[in-house]
Amino acid sequence: MFLCNANVQKKNIGVIIYLVLNTLLVISIFNVGATTSQEALTSTFLAIVIYIISLAITLSPIGEWLLRLQTGSKKIKRQEQVERLEPLFNEVYKKAKDLHPTLNDNIELFINDDSSPNAFATGRKTITINRGLLKYSDEQIKAVLAHEFAHIAHKDTDITLIILIGNFLVTFLFLFIRIIAFITGLVFANYQKSIGELIKTIVIDLMLVFLMRVWTKIGVLLVSHSSRQKEFEADKFAYNCGYGNELAEVLDTFHGVKASGPWAALISSHPDIDNRIAQLQKLGATYRNAY
Repeated sequence: MFLCNANVQKKNIGVIIYLVLNTLLVISIFNVGATTSQEALTSTFLAIVIYIISLAITLSPIGEWLLRLQTGSKKIKRQEQVERLEPLFNEVYKKAKDLHPTLNDNIELFINDDSSPNAFATGRKTITINRGLLKYSDEQIKAVLAHEFAHIAHKDTDITLIILIGNFLVTFLFLFIRIIAFITGLVFANYQKSIGELIKTIVIDLMLVFLMRVWTKIGVLLVSHSSRQKEFEADKFAYNCGYGNELAEVLDTFHGVKASGPWAALISSHPDIDNRIAQLQKLGATYRNAY
């Protein structure tokens, strides 16, 4: 995984901190109401088991299939699309495999109906291009594919899935607590015929909403640095595959394009496009915008 060496640990320090804090938060929520050490131990064990099961499902073929459904990723069936995209995909796949021999052997290409010119990698063997990318040249599409192969090769998709699972669990638990607290408060306020209890219930609900938003902001701050580094590394991978100029061309068209795909919140923390193009130029890309 992403703890394989000191360099990778440093780049993922924000993610590591976030995952530890997220796990502790889930355990704390499960321990609400525990009055004895035995109850606390049981709740902690249950929280860890649920977390592990969720991760196992998400990182399994079942999870990958569910992600494809969620993102609208479909098999490419139209003959003209197959004839155009399959050779491009296979060419880049071979170059990516030569550059990173441990790359998964069973990666497949899918398409969705998103009109934005983008692509994304999910799971361990799925790359999806948005329909909007079909308007680009073959070389530009290959550059985008090389970038996405990099994310799978570098295990970025695994890390992202782990983060999303953590977010889902915390969000679900917060929502569950909000519903229970709100209903209990309303029933108690009605029973007591007390406006004070009703106000107290509303205040508690607003506090829970505020805490969830704060936690989300903390998560974005902690993972944003790692996200930026991953984008630079994936760009470098595409450059090393021979698509530096084409990737720079594509990036230059992304100004003002909103993030899409399953990781939109994380994509929003990507490095500035001009910085990414500048980095490709430092690597040796000769692309220059004539304006």
